[in-house]
Amino acid sequence: MKRWMMALMCALVCLFSLSGCRRYEPMMDLTETESIAEETAADPTDAEPAQTGDTAVPEETTAPEESEEIIHISTKPDPVKVKGIYLTANTAGSESRMDEIIGYIDQTELNAVVIDVKDDFGNVTFQMDSPVVTEIEAVKTYIDDMPALAEKLKAHGIYMIARIPAFRDPYLAEKKPEWCLRLSDGSIYTDRNGQAWVDPYKREVWDYLIEIAEQAGEMGFDEIQFDYVRFCTERGMDDVVFDPEDTQGMDKTQIITEFVKYAYEQLSSKGLYVSADVFGTIIESTQDAQIVGQSYGEMAESLDYICPMIYPSHYGNGNFGVDYPDTHPYETILGALNGSQRELAEYGGPEGEMATVRPWLQDFTASYLEHYIEYGDEEIRAQIQAVYDAGYDEWILWSASNRYHYGGLLTPEAAEEEARQIEASRAAAETAAESAAAELETSEPASQESELTQPETGESAG
Repeated sequence: MKRWMMALMCALVCLFSLSGCRRYEPMMDLTETESIAEETAADPTDAEPAQTGDTAVPEETTAPEESEEIIHISTKPDPVKVKGIYLTANTAGSESRMDEIIGYIDQTELNAVVIDVKDDFGNVTFQMDSPVVTEIEAVKTYIDDMPALAEKLKAHGIYMIARIPAFRDPYLAEKKPEWCLRLSDGSIYTDRNGQAWVDPYKREVWDYLIEIAEQAGEMGFDEIQFDYVRFCTERGMDDVVFDPEDTQGMDKTQIITEFVKYAYEQLSSKGLYVSADVFGTIIESTQDAQIVGQSYGEMAESLDYICPMIYPSHYGNGNFGVDYPDTHPYETILGALNGSQRELAEYGGPEGEMATVRPWLQDFTASYLEHYIEYGDEEIRAQIQAVYDAGYDEWILWSASNRYHYGGLLTPEAAEEEARQIEASRAAAETAAESAAAELETSEPASQESELTQPETGESAG
C-alpha cells in the first residue's frame, strides 16, 4: 500500500477512535530539570513509607552448593495482555501481604505482578545458584521460598515479571570495581546519592545480568524486565572515560541497543519474554535519547515489550499542550502514547515485528511538585482510558510502597465487556479508514492524467 494511503488510514483511525488528542510538545533537556532528570521506575521522589506488615529483611546468605537440574523451556507460553502492579521483594516475601494482594487481583482486572529479582542497590532477592552471584555474595534473602510463591501465583493465573535493574548496581560496582564507571584520574564515578554505576560497555556485566535472568526463569517467571537499561544522566558523566577496547567505536545508543539484542537472543531461546523500561522523555526526542543511550524505536525492534515510564509527574510544564501535566493524567498519557505511535511508525524489524508497548502509569501523589493533584481511583482510571484511546492494551501501575487504588480497576467481567467494546470500536474505525482510502485511490488516476496533459493546453511546463 502506498505511503500516503497508510498515513491517511492511521490519521482516520485516530480521528474515529481517539478523543482529547493534543500536539506533542518537545521534552525539556534531561540535564535542565530535576523532575525528569532521573525518571526511573524507582524514582527517589516517590518515597512512600513502607506499609506495616512487611517482613523484616533476613540476614544475607549464600547460594546453596547444589541445586536440582531444571529443564529449560524453549517455547514461549501464549502472550498475556498484561494489567499489572509492581511489588518490592520485601512485599513479595511477606505471606500475609501477598495473600491480601492476590485477593485484590482475583477481584479485579489485574493479571500480572512485577517483582524485584535484583533491587536498586544490587541485592539479588532470593537464593539462586549463579556463579558470579555466589562469588560476590549478592543474595539478600527477601523471598524465602521463591518456588512456593511462584506456585501460588500460577495457581491464581497471575503472570510473573522479573524486574532486574541493569546498569545502576552499586553492589556489583563495589565487588567488581573494574566493571564500573571511572573518571580520568582512575576514581570511581558516583551519582548524587553516592551510588556507583557499572559500565554498559562491559560484556562481563551483560553476562552477569543474563545469569540472574535465567535463574529467575527457572524459578517460574514468565518475563524478564530490565530497568536502568541506560547510562546515568547526572552531572559529571562528561568526565567518565571509556576503554576503546570496550566501546569499539559504538556510541551510547548503539551499545544499549546491542545489549538489548544480546539479552533477547539469550533469554528468548529459554522460553522467556524480554522487556525493558525506558524514559518516557526519549519518545520523539533525539537529544534525550542520546543522553541516556536509549533509542525508542531501535530498542522496540529487539524486544517483546517496551515499557515507557510516562508518569504525568515526570513531565515539564507545558508538555503536550498541558499547563501542569501531573494535574491532567488523561491528556498527558494520551499525548505521550500518541507520540509513541508516531515514532514507532518509522521503525520495524526484518519482518515488521515490533515490541508491544506497555506503559508504566502513576499510582502515587507527587506532592513534591509545585502543581500536583492527589492521585486516587479516578486518576488511575483516566490514565488507563488514555492507554486504550491511544490504541494500546497493556499497562502497569507503579507505587513504591505498593499501595494501590484498587477502586479504580474493573472487575474481571466488566473488563471483558470493555475489551469487546474497544475491539468493536477499533474495527469500525479501521473499516472507515479503509473505505476512505479506497475512495481516494480510485480518484488518483484522474488527478494524475490531468497533470500529465497540462502542457498540451498551451501552458508552460516550467
